[in-house]
Amino acid sequence: MMQAFLKTFGENAKTLSISDFVTLGKDSSCPLQIPGENVADRHCRLERKETTYIIRDLRSPLGTFVNDARVVEALLQEGDIIRIGEVELLFTFEKEQPIATFPMKSRNEVWNQELQVLGNVAVTDFPVLILGPSGTGKDVIAQNLHECSHRRSGPFLSVNCSALSETLIESELFGHIKGSFTGAINDRKGAFEAARGGTLFLDEIGDLSYSLQAKLLRALENNEIRPVGADRNVKTDVRIIAATHQNLSDKIREGAFRSDLYFRLNVVTVSPPALALRLEDFDELLYTFAKKMKVRFSFNAIARLKKHPWPGNIRELKNLVTRASALYPRIQIEEMHIEKLLDKTLITTQEATPVNDIPVIKEIEKQMILKRLAANKGNQRRTAQDLGMPKSTLHDRLKYYDIDVESFKV
Repeated sequence: MMQAFLKTFGENAKTLSISDFVTLGKDSSCPLQIPGENVADRHCRLERKETTYIIRDLRSPLGTFVNDARVVEALLQEGDIIRIGEVELLFTFEKEQPIATFPMKSRNEVWNQELQVLGNVAVTDFPVLILGPSGTGKDVIAQNLHECSHRRSGPFLSVNCSALSETLIESELFGHIKGSFTGAINDRKGAFEAARGGTLFLDEIGDLSYSLQAKLLRALENNEIRPVGADRNVKTDVRIIAATHQNLSDKIREGAFRSDLYFRLNVVTVSPPALALRLEDFDELLYTFAKKMKVRFSFNAIARLKKHPWPGNIRELKNLVTRASALYPRIQIEEMHIEKLLDKTLITTQEATPVNDIPVIKEIEKQMILKRLAANKGNQRRTAQDLGMPKSTLHDRLKYYDIDVESFKV
């Protein structure tokens, strides 16, 4: 099990290593003395319990707080803030916080800024919600978050919530015991157990049934699951990353997605843009796939590809390069080959709309933001909700388009 530490803040910050247990308070016997009138002599205790750490309040008069919530007993996670009196402590598994970097880059300024922040997100245990169109690489982002985390030595397990029936998805997530249903001939560990000590990626979380959403919420809040057919709960130790291409705000309004689960997952949100909105990366993405598949594209062929709207995003581009390697092996792909390679069903749908020119797409997005800002009198939270994007993404768009929010306020 990884070593845990407590860190104080400020110029005279201290770091305390936690072994099996440590008592905190203002008594001189405490390894980390905490001054203050509101601190008891023996205020609280942290102790190791199997693969986790627990904090217990020792009946202190004014209580112990974890992330601003008063607790009697709580399971600690990476990055939790413990408050005792007026003193705040960071609970962490990193003795010295490294400079956080994220391996994914982009030539698109707005998207690159969002990617670089993910280096700091990766080293925490906070849930991450990835919202974006299909084919934008949400699974790649999840894998990189895992590889940059302190859980990287543990497993990375992906579950597609839309690929299985309700009965199977419950067993897939929580496991089952022998005889719990027809076909359950043996006990089986679910994804929460199989990913213990690592990261569990719940893809297409928006397709999860309403009843299972409630069970998932309980699992996340209590850090425990109950396998199908079992009469006892099992403690969990996983970091959750969820993703969907659906608009969860709309699903919540329709009563198809629980708002409490949304807020439990939505600690940090990442919104990868459509390929058409980050064409600055097109050449590099194309060359990466082409090199792997041993395909060459002429200048004119690439120019023609850039005029395509790419409704399937990066996945569609990868499929096109794969298709080129199969249809035209060992020859350079010319412009005349492109029509054969493009998915004509999607082209027919997309050519009905004048969005082939990327500046047009960006202008449409800018005008939508301006319109909603005017309607909401500059209220960014309402504007973000209307546009179906996180407030952090709206903030980035405002900077990118150089929009002055103050001019909309009355």
